[in-house]
Amino acid sequence: MIMNEELKINTLLDLEHTITADFFEGLEYPWEVFKGLSEKIIKLGKSLPKDRYDNIGDNIWVAKSAKVAATACLNGPLIIDEDAEIRHCAFIRGEAVVGKGSIVGNSTELKSSILFDNVQTPHYNYVGNSVLSYKSHMGAGSITSNLKSDKSLVTIKTKEEKVETNLKKLGAILGSNVEVGCNSVLNPGTIVGKDSNIYPLSMVRGYVPAGSIYKNAGEVVSKM
Repeated sequence: MIMNEELKINTLLDLEHTITADFFEGLEYPWEVFKGLSEKIIKLGKSLPKDRYDNIGDNIWVAKSAKVAATACLNGPLIIDEDAEIRHCAFIRGEAVVGKGSIVGNSTELKSSILFDNVQTPHYNYVGNSVLSYKSHMGAGSITSNLKSDKSLVTIKTKEEKVETNLKKLGAILGSNVEVGCNSVLNPGTIVGKDSNIYPLSMVRGYVPAGSIYKNAGEVVSKM
């Protein structure tokens, strides 16, 4: 049985800052949201008010106030919420939600992921099978690695134990106000607690506590 309170939804995520709050209802841990994610997105998309959202393609809903570059590639199921910005040559592969005021930047690839409100993935990022909470930011070139090299199921490593997710693909879960430095790699099953900073060029694995500065694997210090 998973006992880590720091890994739970109500500890990591700010559900008041996402159109997908209902997706997490009845769940304990963020990675559980990926089960049936396509169906959840389609159901929500069909319920969106037509005076504020356009259905522009097969299970693709885009808010009228969102900005989408003509060179962006969009695949459903997909919801792009109000005032979001999808920039030049962004590639959204589907099964994704882009929150209010969020940015999917130039040459950024997004798939099977939920971006909460005001999330920034602005430059050359890859975000797959991940949840990025309110106001989290991925620096240029930083990526989430979502598949282990041996293709085994992803586990999450904390100080207390290894937590089984029973998922073959799982990228990262970022708490609110997390800053990921440029050209960092978040290995499969990386969990970063709220208000933490990841140094540039980092290779991160496992759980980074809330309010921390991750300098390297052997040096994670509290901001307090």
